[in-house]
Amino acid sequence: MKDLIWNFFKTAPDAAIISDKGKVKKKFNMLRWRVFVSITIGYAFYYIIRQSYSVIKKPLLGSGVVTPEQVGIIGSIFFVTYGLGKFTNSFLADRVNNKKFFSFGLFISSITMVGMGLVNSFIPLAILWGLNGWFQSYGAGPSIVSLNQWFSNKERGTLYGIWFTSHNLGSSFAYFAIAAVVSAYSWSMGFIAAGIICLVGTIFIYLGMSDRPETQGLPNAAVYYGEKTQAEVDALKKKKLSSMQWDVIKNPAVWILGLASLCCYIARYAIESWGVVYLTSQKGYDMMGAAGVMAYMQVAGIFGALLCGWISDKFFNHKRNAPALIYGILYSAAIGLFLWAPQSFTMDMLCMTFYGFTMGALVCYLGGLMAVDIVPKRVTGAAMGMIGLLSYAGAAIQEFITGKLMIIEVIDGEKIYNFTYAGDFWFGAAVLSTLLTLLVWNAKAKD
Repeated sequence: MKDLIWNFFKTAPDAAIISDKGKVKKKFNMLRWRVFVSITIGYAFYYIIRQSYSVIKKPLLGSGVVTPEQVGIIGSIFFVTYGLGKFTNSFLADRVNNKKFFSFGLFISSITMVGMGLVNSFIPLAILWGLNGWFQSYGAGPSIVSLNQWFSNKERGTLYGIWFTSHNLGSSFAYFAIAAVVSAYSWSMGFIAAGIICLVGTIFIYLGMSDRPETQGLPNAAVYYGEKTQAEVDALKKKKLSSMQWDVIKNPAVWILGLASLCCYIARYAIESWGVVYLTSQKGYDMMGAAGVMAYMQVAGIFGALLCGWISDKFFNHKRNAPALIYGILYSAAIGLFLWAPQSFTMDMLCMTFYGFTMGALVCYLGGLMAVDIVPKRVTGAAMGMIGLLSYAGAAIQEFITGKLMIIEVIDGEKIYNFTYAGDFWFGAAVLSTLLTLLVWNAKAKD
């Protein structure tokens, strides 16, 4: 059975190289852009599933099916399984056919989402959401490995930023569409609708993606773009992949970036996971109004992600350290203002605009791009795995601690969720993330 599964997912052998340079150029350009569109839109489908839970939290709490602490535990389970899965499956992404790997993960994730809409108690919800977390981890590693297999180093920052908008595209869709479904029907229909929508995404990914260029009779991307000679690529292929991946694990700069990302993800998922609950409980919004504010934040995040790679490539000579510091300061300030500035719709929208823009950029840098920059292309999956493990450890810690720090108050017979201590925790994590990023200011690429 193990061999059968591996044979299904493993990358195909190299095909005979196409000799006609015109055909090579035409085919390479066609396939690389199909791959790019597939990973960008495909990963947005992954985020429709992931963010739907945040939208459904409030009505799920209101139904009495789960308590706030149980909601936090369910969220933590997801992030634990996702973090472990991202570590494991991103390492595998260096070895497999990512067309199959990427589409399979979304398929199973969609099925578990439909299952969550058919149960109504804590234990099955926790089990299914945890299982969902594992298969959600089939997304990021294959996306970035595919990006590196088909594009040049000089394009990486800009294209990584564009790909990263998939987070915001999927989240925005979830905040609008899934919130509308939940408001019109029920929390269970929100889960089912998200699962059915993303089953369509599975087909889109499978039809659009391709295995690595060499399996299509095309040259390695580094050779195609003139970054390396064929002899240099062949020499790298002779190196044991597991040994190269172990070098990634031992790299101190990767660990520091991972810890910075861990803290960044505490703040990120605090806002994204609890934002709707916070706005409805502490600032008087109804569900659609709160979801609208959060969706607007995701739209701002699209522009932050789109521009961050281009800015670092264009103005900072492909270096991310200085812009990461600037974005980190603005990220912390936006969270502080959201929590402590005088309450008003205008202020909330301004804060969420700044937060979304800086989050889109900072998570792009710390959540993978800076680590990918300092490791060989052949082990970018391993770098994503390391960063992912630590990042989602932060997300899991956040869910659990926020659930513990929330204070439930009953005012005029209505439950109010007080986020005073939780907010301090979120802001502190954002500041610490910025400080840790300074420790890798001079980290350089290793080949």
